Amino acid sequence: MPDVPLLEIIDTDDTFVIVNKQGGMLSVPGRGVEKIDSVTHRVRRMFPGCIQQPAVHRLDMDTSGLMVVARTAEAMRELSRQFRERETSKRYIALLDGVVETDGGVIELPFRLDVENRPFQIYDEVYGKMGTTHWKKLAIEGDQTRVEFIPITGRTHQLRLHSAHEKGLGIPIVGDPFYGAGTGPGQMKLHSCELSFNHPVTGERMSFSLDPDF
Repeated sequence: MPDVPLLEIIDTDDTFVIVNKQGGMLSVPGRGVEKIDSVTHRVRRMFPGCIQQPAVHRLDMDTSGLMVVARTAEAMRELSRQFRERETSKRYIALLDGVVETDGGVIELPFRLDVENRPFQIYDEVYGKMGTTHWKKLAIEGDQTRVEFIPITGRTHQLRLHSAHEKGLGIPIVGDPFYGAGTGPGQMKLHSCELSFNHPVTGERMSFSLDPDF
Protein backbone atom coordinates (compact mmCIF):
# COMPACT_ATOMS: atom_id res chain seq x y z
CA MET A 1 0.00 0.00 0.00
CA PRO A 2 1.10 3.60 -0.46
CA ASP A 3 2.71 5.28 2.55
CA VAL A 4 -0.28 7.22 3.93
CA PRO A 5 -1.30 8.22 7.47
CA LEU A 6 -3.60 6.06 9.55
CA LEU A 7 -7.31 6.80 9.36
CA GLU A 8 -8.59 8.82 12.33
CA ILE A 9 -12.21 8.24 13.33
CA ILE A 10 -13.92 11.33 14.80
CA ASP A 11 -17.39 9.86 15.40
CA THR A 12 -19.58 7.00 14.28
CA ASP A 13 -23.03 5.50 14.69
CA ASP A 14 -24.90 2.68 12.97
CA THR A 15 -25.44 4.70 9.77
CA PHE A 16 -22.32 6.78 9.14
CA VAL A 17 -18.69 7.41 10.07
CA ILE A 18 -16.98 10.80 10.43
CA VAL A 19 -13.27 10.67 9.64
CA ASN A 20 -10.37 13.10 9.64
CA LYS A 21 -8.89 12.54 6.21
CA GLN A 22 -5.20 13.26 6.11
CA GLY A 23 -3.73 15.27 3.26
CA GLY A 24 -2.28 12.92 0.65
CA MET A 25 -4.90 10.18 1.14
CA LEU A 26 -7.46 9.37 -1.54
CA SER A 27 -11.13 9.64 -0.63
CA VAL A 28 -12.05 6.67 -2.83
CA PRO A 29 -9.88 4.07 -4.57
CA GLY A 30 -8.20 5.10 -7.79
CA ARG A 31 -7.52 2.93 -10.81
CA GLY A 32 -5.22 0.00 -10.19
CA VAL A 33 -4.41 -2.05 -7.11
CA GLU A 34 -1.68 0.41 -6.12
CA LYS A 35 -4.35 3.07 -5.56
CA ILE A 36 -6.87 1.00 -3.62
CA ASP A 37 -5.86 2.48 -0.26
CA SER A 38 -8.31 5.26 0.56
CA VAL A 39 -10.77 6.53 3.16
CA THR A 40 -13.62 4.34 1.95
CA HIS A 41 -11.42 1.26 1.58
CA ARG A 42 -10.23 1.62 5.18
CA VAL A 43 -13.72 2.33 6.52
CA ARG A 44 -15.01 -0.85 4.88
CA ARG A 45 -12.19 -2.83 6.51
CA MET A 46 -12.79 -1.25 9.91
CA PHE A 47 -16.59 -1.60 9.91
CA PRO A 48 -17.80 -5.04 8.75
CA GLY A 49 -21.14 -4.85 6.98
CA CYS A 50 -20.43 -1.42 5.52
CA ILE A 51 -21.84 -1.02 2.01
CA GLN A 52 -19.56 -1.52 -0.99
CA GLN A 53 -19.68 2.09 -2.23
CA PRO A 54 -19.96 4.26 0.92
CA ALA A 55 -18.61 7.63 -0.32
CA VAL A 56 -21.26 10.32 0.19
CA HIS A 57 -18.90 13.10 -0.94
CA ARG A 58 -15.19 13.46 -1.59
CA LEU A 59 -12.29 15.63 -0.56
CA ASP A 60 -9.39 16.16 -2.95
CA MET A 61 -6.45 13.89 -2.19
CA ASP A 62 -4.43 16.91 -1.02
CA THR A 63 -7.22 18.28 1.23
CA SER A 64 -7.43 17.25 4.87
CA GLY A 65 -10.28 17.25 7.34
CA LEU A 66 -13.82 16.13 8.01
CA MET A 67 -15.51 13.66 5.69
CA VAL A 68 -18.69 11.63 6.23
CA VAL A 69 -18.91 8.05 4.97
CA ALA A 70 -22.19 6.08 4.88
CA ARG A 71 -22.43 2.63 6.44
CA THR A 72 -25.86 1.67 5.05
CA ALA A 73 -27.60 2.01 1.69
CA GLU A 74 -30.36 4.09 3.28
CA ALA A 75 -27.87 6.52 4.79
CA MET A 76 -26.03 6.71 1.49
CA ARG A 77 -29.19 7.72 -0.37
CA GLU A 78 -30.30 10.29 2.19
CA LEU A 79 -26.90 11.90 2.79
CA SER A 80 -26.19 12.01 -0.95
CA ARG A 81 -29.51 13.79 -1.43
CA GLN A 82 -28.61 16.35 1.22
CA PHE A 83 -25.30 17.11 -0.47
CA ARG A 84 -26.96 17.27 -3.89
CA GLU A 85 -29.70 19.61 -2.67
CA ARG A 86 -27.28 21.74 -0.63
CA GLU A 87 -28.82 20.96 2.73
CA THR A 88 -25.38 20.38 4.21
CA SER A 89 -22.96 23.09 5.29
CA LYS A 90 -19.18 23.03 5.09
CA ARG A 91 -16.40 25.35 6.21
CA TYR A 92 -12.73 25.21 5.30
CA ILE A 93 -9.57 26.87 6.57
CA ALA A 94 -6.70 27.55 4.17
CA LEU A 95 -3.32 29.22 4.15
CA LEU A 96 -2.70 31.22 0.98
CA ASP A 97 0.78 31.74 -0.42
CA GLY A 98 0.72 35.55 -0.24
CA VAL A 99 -1.01 38.50 1.36
CA VAL A 100 -4.69 39.11 0.57
CA GLU A 101 -5.53 42.82 0.81
CA THR A 102 -9.34 42.69 1.06
CA ASP A 103 -11.25 41.33 4.06
CA GLY A 104 -13.77 39.00 2.41
CA GLY A 105 -16.51 38.60 -0.12
CA VAL A 106 -18.05 36.19 -2.59
CA ILE A 107 -16.21 34.54 -5.49
CA GLU A 108 -18.27 33.41 -8.48
CA LEU A 109 -16.33 31.87 -11.36
CA PRO A 110 -17.43 29.54 -14.17
CA PHE A 111 -14.96 26.71 -14.73
CA ARG A 112 -14.71 23.25 -16.19
CA LEU A 113 -12.40 20.27 -16.55
CA ASP A 114 -9.39 20.79 -18.79
CA VAL A 115 -9.88 17.65 -20.90
CA GLU A 116 -6.34 17.92 -22.26
CA ASN A 117 -4.81 18.11 -18.79
CA ARG A 118 -6.92 16.14 -16.28
CA PRO A 119 -7.74 16.73 -13.45
CA PHE A 120 -6.98 20.46 -13.82
CA GLN A 121 -9.93 22.83 -13.92
CA ILE A 122 -9.89 25.97 -16.09
CA TYR A 123 -11.86 29.21 -16.18
CA ASP A 124 -14.38 29.20 -19.04
CA GLU A 125 -17.08 31.85 -19.39
CA VAL A 126 -18.80 29.95 -22.22
CA TYR A 127 -18.82 26.29 -21.20
CA GLY A 128 -17.91 26.48 -17.51
CA LYS A 129 -20.34 25.84 -14.67
CA MET A 130 -20.57 28.47 -11.97
CA GLY A 131 -18.87 27.86 -8.64
CA THR A 132 -19.71 30.08 -5.67
CA THR A 133 -17.62 30.53 -2.53
CA HIS A 134 -17.98 32.88 0.44
CA TRP A 135 -14.64 33.79 2.00
CA LYS A 136 -13.22 35.83 4.87
CA LYS A 137 -9.69 36.84 5.78
CA LEU A 138 -8.82 35.59 9.27
CA ALA A 139 -5.20 36.67 9.72
CA ILE A 140 -1.96 37.67 8.04
CA GLU A 141 0.79 35.28 9.09
CA GLY A 142 4.10 36.56 7.81
CA ASP A 143 3.84 36.48 4.04
CA GLN A 144 0.82 34.17 4.07
CA THR A 145 -2.90 34.72 4.67
CA ARG A 146 -5.22 32.50 6.69
CA VAL A 147 -8.71 32.48 5.20
CA GLU A 148 -12.09 30.87 5.79
CA PHE A 149 -13.95 29.39 2.84
CA ILE A 150 -17.64 28.48 2.83
CA PRO A 151 -18.45 26.82 -0.50
CA ILE A 152 -22.02 27.15 -1.71
CA THR A 153 -21.47 24.84 -4.66
CA GLY A 154 -19.29 21.74 -4.39
CA ARG A 155 -17.32 21.52 -7.61
CA THR A 156 -14.02 19.78 -8.24
CA HIS A 157 -11.04 21.94 -7.17
CA GLN A 158 -13.42 24.85 -6.51
CA LEU A 159 -11.57 26.37 -3.55
CA ARG A 160 -8.19 25.77 -5.15
CA LEU A 161 -9.18 27.49 -8.39
CA HIS A 162 -11.03 30.30 -6.60
CA SER A 163 -7.86 30.96 -4.61
CA ALA A 164 -5.34 30.80 -7.43
CA HIS A 165 -7.15 32.34 -10.40
CA GLU A 166 -6.62 36.04 -11.11
CA LYS A 167 -10.39 36.54 -11.22
CA GLY A 168 -10.64 35.02 -7.74
CA LEU A 169 -8.14 35.85 -5.00
CA GLY A 170 -5.15 35.52 -7.32
CA ILE A 171 -3.09 33.70 -4.68
CA PRO A 172 -2.78 29.88 -4.58
CA ILE A 173 -3.14 27.77 -1.48
CA VAL A 174 0.19 26.92 0.18
CA GLY A 175 1.47 23.57 -1.08
CA ASP A 176 -1.06 23.17 -3.91
CA PRO A 177 0.71 20.95 -6.47
CA PHE A 178 -1.72 21.83 -9.28
CA TYR A 179 -2.32 25.57 -9.01
CA GLY A 180 0.51 26.61 -6.69
CA ALA A 181 4.07 25.75 -5.70
CA GLY A 182 3.48 22.34 -4.09
CA THR A 183 5.81 19.55 -5.16
CA GLY A 184 3.99 16.47 -3.87
CA PRO A 185 0.95 15.03 -2.11
CA GLY A 186 0.05 16.01 1.43
CA GLN A 187 1.62 19.49 1.36
CA MET A 188 -1.47 21.59 0.67
CA LYS A 189 -2.84 23.73 3.52
CA LEU A 190 -6.58 23.29 2.95
CA HIS A 191 -8.64 21.72 5.72
CA SER A 192 -12.32 20.82 6.04
CA CYS A 193 -12.91 22.13 9.57
CA GLU A 194 -16.72 22.08 9.92
CA LEU A 195 -19.37 19.77 8.51
CA SER A 196 -23.13 19.78 9.25
CA PHE A 197 -25.94 17.60 7.94
CA ASN A 198 -29.21 16.04 9.09
CA HIS A 199 -29.02 12.58 10.60
CA PRO A 200 -30.14 10.19 7.82
CA VAL A 201 -32.65 8.42 10.11
CA THR A 202 -33.73 10.81 12.89
CA GLY A 203 -33.37 14.09 10.98
CA GLU A 204 -31.46 15.64 13.91
CA ARG A 205 -28.95 18.28 12.84
CA MET A 206 -25.43 16.92 13.28
CA SER A 207 -22.44 19.26 13.41
CA PHE A 208 -18.76 18.39 13.65
CA SER A 209 -15.70 20.62 13.90
CA LEU A 210 -11.97 19.93 13.77
CA ASP A 211 -9.16 22.48 13.78
CA PRO A 212 -6.38 22.17 11.19
CA ASP A 213 -2.85 21.23 12.24
CA PHE A 214 -1.40 24.27 10.48
